[in-house]
Amino acid sequence: MKQQSVVCHATLHPGRPPGLRQAVLRAAIAVTMGAAVLPAIATAQTATPPAQQKTQVPGYYRMMVGQLEVTALYDGYIDLDPKILRYTSAREVQSLLARMFVESTPGMQTAVNAYLIHTGSHLVLVDTGAAACFGPTLGRIGENLRAAGYAPEQIDTVLLTHLHGDHACGLAANGKAAFPNATVYVDKADADYWLSEANAAAAPKEAQGLFAMARAAVAPYQAAQRFRPFNGGAGVEPVSGVRAVPANGHTPGHSGYLFTSGKDSLLLWGDIVHSHAVQFRRPQVAIEFDVDSKQAVITRQRILADAAKGRLWVGGAHMPFPGLGHVRRDAAGYAWVPAEFGPIRNDR
Repeated sequence: MKQQSVVCHATLHPGRPPGLRQAVLRAAIAVTMGAAVLPAIATAQTATPPAQQKTQVPGYYRMMVGQLEVTALYDGYIDLDPKILRYTSAREVQSLLARMFVESTPGMQTAVNAYLIHTGSHLVLVDTGAAACFGPTLGRIGENLRAAGYAPEQIDTVLLTHLHGDHACGLAANGKAAFPNATVYVDKADADYWLSEANAAAAPKEAQGLFAMARAAVAPYQAAQRFRPFNGGAGVEPVSGVRAVPANGHTPGHSGYLFTSGKDSLLLWGDIVHSHAVQFRRPQVAIEFDVDSKQAVITRQRILADAAKGRLWVGGAHMPFPGLGHVRRDAAGYAWVPAEFGPIRNDR
């Protein structure tokens, strides 16, 4: 009743100027409405809030490179101990990690990515993820491939950068081909090294599992005569329109793959970089997994220089997902420029 009398007084008082009467009227109405809303707000605040979802979006990202549809696929992550980085001090590693806000405990979170290229006539998968070879934080390529709108049966070509398990184990599931209609290609030097039982027997005990993983991954494709090692080298095209880029050192036949459409090119470089926080600033830093670490450093320096000079799009298997971007030089080495999220465009 008091609020209503305020409204009436503000409206009817003959001594107030019209503008003042309107201002007082608006204020009085706001007070009246607020009084009605307050109980509802109080009720909403005391209600139980919805549960946090705590789930991530599907692990795929899509962009166009010329007329090529490129889909990055997230396999998961693995925590790597910074101590496996070589040719630098632990103090410098920690400084470089901290500079990029990268946690080192329980380890450097390191993504595992694969890339699906729709050329218009072929569906090409570059690397296949780890499947069940390295624990529960990996093995998501299949589900993310389907989330991206494709099926494993639609892939006709698989290009492996090398035969380490986090790139090749996804080829097989329960002893069968995960991509039943695909032909698999890898540099012959890598196949000769990792598929050799003699090399496996001569390897340190802790490394013998890597050889077994490689053999199991390719076995279904060998049985179906759809495993095709190629003689790598500059200018070699394992499949039409895709050029292999020799990148040995990390493994004997480690290869990148260069896709070109119009004026744009995409280099899928495999394991050139494992730690973006460290190895762009210090390309001379190697990693324990390198078969030939000195050659891996030489290769990394060459690939980074070529990518920066050519302004290439780059996709990295262990770059933060989606691992697509450019490399640029800076005063302290190189820097990573990640792709900017945006709509799919065909007019570039």
